[in-house]
Amino acid sequence: MHVIAKPILVEFSIKHPDAKHPLEAWYRTMKMDVFSDFNDLRATFASADYVDGLTVFNIGGNKYRLIAAIHYNRRKIYIRGVLTHEEYDRDGWKRNRRN
Repeated sequence: MHVIAKPILVEFSIKHPDAKHPLEAWYRTMKMDVFSDFNDLRATFASADYVDGLTVFNIGGNKYRLIAAIHYNRRKIYIRGVLTHEEYDRDGWKRNRRN
C-alpha cells in the first residue's frame, strides 16, 4: 500500500516520543501489505474501526489514534491525523476533517 502524508507521523512522534516506535511499526506494516477491503485489514489490525468513512487505528496500546482514508482499489492510504486518545474522544476531528 502507498502511505501518503508520512510527515504527519514524524511531527506527532516529535511531540509524543513514546509514539515513535508504534507509528513506525504501523507504517512498515501498511507499506508491506496489500489489503483488499476493511475486513482484510481487520485480520491484521483487529482493533481498527470504520468511523464516518475513515479508518481509525489504535496505536501504542490504545494510547493514540491514527485516522486514515483508505482507498483499497487504488492501494492508497491518506493519513488524516494522529491524536491522543483524549483528543480523539473530544470528537473535534470529525468536524475539522476534509471530505
